[in-house]
Amino acid sequence: QVQLVESGGGLVQAGDSLSLSCAASGRTFSSYAMGWFRQAPGKERESVGSILWSGATYYADSVKGRFTISRDNAKNTVYLQMNSLKPEDTAIYYCAARGSSPIWTYWGRGTQVTVSS
Repeated sequence: QVQLVESGGGLVQAGDSLSLSCAASGRTFSSYAMGWFRQAPGKERESVGSILWSGATYYADSVKGRFTISRDNAKNTVYLQMNSLKPEDTAIYYCAARGSSPIWTYWGRGTQVTVSS
């Protein structure tokens, strides 16, 4: 069982930066792929990006070049650095974890990010 807790959300202005963290429990964190997702009001949840155990990262086109995902396996933490934020980035941001399965098995409760124009 893996428990995930996101932190770092808040209210910022367009163009600002914000960093989210996701702290994970469990001894096998380094073997998990970690993902960031978001859900805006009235919209479906979408992938922001992910980072594999190897450190390889993948990003949605909408955030590529603005967002960076990193992980610190010693701290069991994954980060989402968000730069040049736009009002359309407003959403609840969730982190998720999966093992070898392609299914995102574990989810955090989310943290709200609001970007004002």
